[in-house]
Amino acid sequence: MAESPAHKFGQIIGELLEQIVRPQLEDFCKKHNLYLDYQKKNRPARNGRKVTWTDQYGNAHDLDFVIERDGSDLVKGRPVGFIEVAWRRYTKHSRNKTQEIQGAILPLAEKYRWNNPFLGVILAGIFTEGSLEQLKSTGFNILYFPYNTLISAFLLEGVNIRFDEDTPDNIFQETAEIIKNIPPEISERIINHIISSNQNNIDYFLNSLNNRLKRQITRIVIIPLYGHQNEFLTISDALQFLNAHSIYEGSGDFRKYEISIEFSNNDKVQAFLEDKEKIIEFLEFVSNQ
Repeated sequence: MAESPAHKFGQIIGELLEQIVRPQLEDFCKKHNLYLDYQKKNRPARNGRKVTWTDQYGNAHDLDFVIERDGSDLVKGRPVGFIEVAWRRYTKHSRNKTQEIQGAILPLAEKYRWNNPFLGVILAGIFTEGSLEQLKSTGFNILYFPYNTLISAFLLEGVNIRFDEDTPDNIFQETAEIIKNIPPEISERIINHIISSNQNNIDYFLNSLNNRLKRQITRIVIIPLYGHQNEFLTISDALQFLNAHSIYEGSGDFRKYEISIEFSNNDKVQAFLEDKEKIIEFLEFVSNQ
């Protein structure tokens, strides 16, 4: 099936967004001794030009940016940040896109939960408040470039990208060709216009990233859990047991350790482990994040 001009135009805008944020993410990673992987980057540590990570169910997810600790061109490190980029022109498509992003990143966040990775999404165009709140409610940090700021940036350089659902395909096609053939100096000015009109949003996003990845451990709690195992077939039997149970009864058999680690940015990582060696491994792992 041939690619529609509107979709092709959206890809061009998406690539423009990546050009805007990639240098800032690269500067951040260089400053904090982290590794930034992104699509089309030549990296021997992986196959092809895509940035692909696999969740705990074996499903592969292609991402726009992944931040790694101890990564290099030759070695894949530990993922500590997953960031997606998306453009949508119409509100009716925004909810589907946010769900698509959640479907790609949340399974990876679960697999690498001990890393407590930064979840980021860079959006441009028109997204409903409901779709943005949906992302926030599941732990995403959002950098949003409103549609009007993109329109203004292009208009300052004589390019009109104000379209709607009635815009003919040939207009999308012509505009896409104009943008593709813009001289580098004009393209740079457009990017600078977009950055200047969204600088506060960019700073807030980068500060959120910085707070997550520079966090310090503030408290470690280890609770040994004991107790006899009690099994019931009905809720009423379980309630009867609870009503008669004394918390001062003997400690019972050892079950497991509950470990809770709190950080300076209010993050918390929890684990339930039985083996002391696994606990030591867990604590050493978290201390290196």
